[in-house]
Amino acid sequence: MIDPQASAPPGSPQPWDGPDGPRRDDAGDAASAGGPASAGGPASAVPLPVRQGTGRWLVLAGVFVCAACGLVYELELVALAAYLMGDSVAQTSVVLSVMVFAMGIGSLAAKRLRRHAAAGFGAVEAALALVGGCSAMALYAVFAWTGDWGGVWASGPRCLLVAFSLATGLLIGAEVPLLMELIQRIRRQDAGGAVADLSAADYVGALVGGLAFPFLLLPLLGQLTGALITGAVNAVVGGALVLGLFRRDLTPRARRLLLTANVCVLALLASAAVLVDDFERAARQALYGPDVRVAVHTDVQEVLLTGGRDGRPLNLFLDGRLRVDGRDELRYHEALVHPAMTGRHARVLVLGGGDGLAVREVLRHPGVRRADVVALDAGLVRLARTDPALSRLNAHSLDDPRVRVITADAFDWLRTAPTAAYDVVVADLPHPGITASTKLYAQEFYGLARRALAPGGRLVVHGGAVRSRPRDFWTVDATLRAAGLRTTAYRVRGRQTGFAHGPDRGPADTAAAHRDWGFVLAADRHTPRPRLDPAGPRPRTLTDAALAADVRAAERTRVPGLPPSTLVHPRYGD
Repeated sequence: MIDPQASAPPGSPQPWDGPDGPRRDDAGDAASAGGPASAGGPASAVPLPVRQGTGRWLVLAGVFVCAACGLVYELELVALAAYLMGDSVAQTSVVLSVMVFAMGIGSLAAKRLRRHAAAGFGAVEAALALVGGCSAMALYAVFAWTGDWGGVWASGPRCLLVAFSLATGLLIGAEVPLLMELIQRIRRQDAGGAVADLSAADYVGALVGGLAFPFLLLPLLGQLTGALITGAVNAVVGGALVLGLFRRDLTPRARRLLLTANVCVLALLASAAVLVDDFERAARQALYGPDVRVAVHTDVQEVLLTGGRDGRPLNLFLDGRLRVDGRDELRYHEALVHPAMTGRHARVLVLGGGDGLAVREVLRHPGVRRADVVALDAGLVRLARTDPALSRLNAHSLDDPRVRVITADAFDWLRTAPTAAYDVVVADLPHPGITASTKLYAQEFYGLARRALAPGGRLVVHGGAVRSRPRDFWTVDATLRAAGLRTTAYRVRGRQTGFAHGPDRGPADTAAAHRDWGFVLAADRHTPRPRLDPAGPRPRTLTDAALAADVRAAERTRVPGLPPSTLVHPRYGD
């Protein structure tokens, strides 16, 4: 919030003027280095080492850089909210709304610093560089080392996230009023013109920061290093602007304090950047145990493998969420695939399944002539082909000549998929409670999948946990029915692993852990009955009797009357 100031009549004293006129430097000059008023316009109220025009451009450049850094901090906190604590529209909204609220409070608080605008702006930038630069590392540390404490501290990481959002918003909000004061001290102009100049620089800087975060900082540097470097840039630019351009407006003590503060902030950020790799390894071990074997950031997500050698089960984590548990993945993938393969299955489409485990079960059935796998993450597919443990677990299925892997978004690909091309469609997709996956559980998506089914074909969908999230699971069933499909639901029990299988990441709360998987088998012309193909392979974890019991167990949890989920009105995670 900017305190508007109207232009003063020529010759009238300014707010920063003393009783005898404008303040003078040691040599007695009241004008800037740009020359006296008679030669170059109104005199600068603050003695500058450069011309007035150059000084204004330097301030606007500072606004540009500070705005870019501020938006990076904002996006960093939003990403951390989803990355560390589970993807949620509500959670992201809380972070953004807290920051915007804090920015308003910061703008109001900055009015008290206007008489000391240069020193105040320098202090704000040093504090913002420290808070924003260290936020990712601090939050990751708290989540990794204390996220499983439970009790009073169960919401500790979330509270700390809100605290960082509040502190960052307060400091960002204080920037513009102080910069408004500084640019007016260089050359007085009407408040509307000053606000327009500052707003233009601020918005363009926000654009650059908003584009730099997802396309430059995140893929090249990662969240931790990207935040640290952003903080360093913020400290250098803020300190240089004040100590270089407005140094004569500071007392010697203020100059020494600001210089010391900025040097300390930069030293701390540089030290953290040097140690960031060791920190990340230690945090991963605290979170996943000492058996982390592969940790890579693909273009889509973080892929992490633990175990897979010396007899230890292989676990696959995608963005911190347990996707494959080597101890019971067979139970999941057999339950997902085999009931749908009863009937014609020459042409099979697997949506998701970049780990190759679902298509492994598909290829066990005789008569499969072609299996198309549509996976978003080419990096995961590459790892599934090349990692010895993962490729051994998926039986090298992705290299089978009958398999064609397509790297694409499943929704976009289905829009151009051939009609009536597949006998079976297997939707091996992340949990519907994950915001990025919601569209893959929408009525429109199932309508496209139905179009790709041949007459008499079947579609099977992983619908998440039944026991702990029954509304999400039965919303999947309601959405399939709304798309014109007939459905039968069934659930399969899994093991308690200590990690969340659903939309949350990290250690699971044992009281609300996901101990089962729910599936929905659908067809467009008849109500399907989950059973095993008499001519097919014998699963190790499934029987016809067990499937019948699984259908009855799922039915007992039914939540009636749920509306379907659509693209414009998602219903998951309510």
